[in-house]
Amino acid sequence: MPTKTPLKYPHRSGNIPAVTHTRAFNSTTAAPPGFIEQLLNKIPLPRWAVYAIFAAGLLLLLVCFLCICVKCCCKGKKKRKKQEEKIDLKGVNGSSTTALVQPDADDLEYGSRDKQKGRILYSLEYKAETSELTVGVKEAAELKAMDLGGTSDPYVKVYILPNKSKTCETKVFRKTLQPAFNEFFKFQIPLAELNESTLVMQVFDFNRFTKHDIIGELRLQLGTIDWNHVIEEWRDLTEASKFEQENLGDICFSLRYVPTASKLTVIILEAKNLKKMDVGGLSDPYVKVQLVLDKRKWKKKKTSVKKKTLNPYFNESFNFEVSFDQIQKVQLVISVWDHDNMSRNDAIGKIFLGCSASGNQLRHWADMLSNPRRPVAQWHSLLSAEQVDNALALKHALKIPFTKKPF
Repeated sequence: MPTKTPLKYPHRSGNIPAVTHTRAFNSTTAAPPGFIEQLLNKIPLPRWAVYAIFAAGLLLLLVCFLCICVKCCCKGKKKRKKQEEKIDLKGVNGSSTTALVQPDADDLEYGSRDKQKGRILYSLEYKAETSELTVGVKEAAELKAMDLGGTSDPYVKVYILPNKSKTCETKVFRKTLQPAFNEFFKFQIPLAELNESTLVMQVFDFNRFTKHDIIGELRLQLGTIDWNHVIEEWRDLTEASKFEQENLGDICFSLRYVPTASKLTVIILEAKNLKKMDVGGLSDPYVKVQLVLDKRKWKKKKTSVKKKTLNPYFNESFNFEVSFDQIQKVQLVISVWDHDNMSRNDAIGKIFLGCSASGNQLRHWADMLSNPRRPVAQWHSLLSAEQVDNALALKHALKIPFTKKPF
C-alpha cells in the first residue's frame, strides 16, 4: 500500500504563485480607499454617468463665470463713455448755458414737422356792386390723421368774424387726407365792413358719436387783400385759435321717422360741457324741441329741468305728427335753455335740422329720412341763438297785448 506523505506548506519564497504573490503585495503596500472613492461607490449610477454629470456641472459654472465677466466689462465701458460725454461748462462759449438746453436745428425741424396740420387750397372773389363775397374751398392736402386707422373724415367750416352771422360747411369726405371739396359759399358783406372782417376756414374730423375734432384752421384778414382780381392759393393750416371760440356745449339726440304713421320721434339723450350761466359756475338746463313750418313756429315741447349741472342726462322722448309732405318742409329746432326762477330764462345755444340746413345737421336729417323706422343718434355742437334765428328768419306772429273779453 502506498504510504501517505504529509502535506507540507511551502515557505514564502520566489516559488509562490503569481496570484498569491499579488494578494500578499496588495495587503502590505495599497492605501485604504479615500473619501471620494467611498462616495462614488455609494452612488447607484454607472461610473461614466457620474463623470458626465460632474463634467456638465463644471461646464455650467464656467459659462456663468464668463457671463459675469462680460457684464462687468460692459458696465466699465458705459461708465467710460459717460465720463467722456460729460460737458465741460467752461468750454461753452458765452456767459449763459442756453446752448445746453436749446435743441439743434434738426430737432426743431422735426418738432415743427410733427405739428403740421396740413394745407388748404381756397379762392376769394368780391363783387363790390352787389357786396357779395364768394369763398371757394377747393381741396386740402397732407391733413393730420385723427383716426386710429391713420386717416380722417374731413370737412370745412367757413364763417366771417366778428359778426359770425352765417356758418357754412362742406360735405364730409370719408377716410382721406387729400379731400377735394370744390364748394363755393356766398356772404353778403358791405365794403365798409370788409376791411375789419376776418375770414375763418376750419378743418374738422367728423365723428358721429363724439365731438368733432378740429384739425387746423386758416384765418385771413380781409382788409389786407387786393380785390382787383380773383385770389386762389395754397396756405398752411395752423393751430385753432381759442380766444373767440365760445364753447356753448354739445347735445346728443335721436331722430326717427315712420312715414306710414306720419310720426316723428325725437329723443333728447344728454348734453355736455354746457356754458356756465349761473353765478355759482353751473346752470339749470332744459331743452326745447320746436317744429318750424313755413317760417312759423308750429309745435313745441320741452324736457324737465336738471338742477345745477353742465352735463345733464335727459333721455326724454317726444312724438310729433308730421305728414310725408310736411317732413320735407319742416325745420326741427333744438335749443338748450337755463331755467331761472327770478328772471327770464336764457338761451344757452341752438341748432336746427331740416332739408334747408347744412353740414352735420343736414346729414343727420338725411340719415333719418333714408333709414325710416330706425332711430339715428348723433352729437351736435350748439350754435348761438342769434345765428340760428338769423338762418331761420322766423316770421313772428303779431301779439296783441289785450286780454280776451266777451262781447
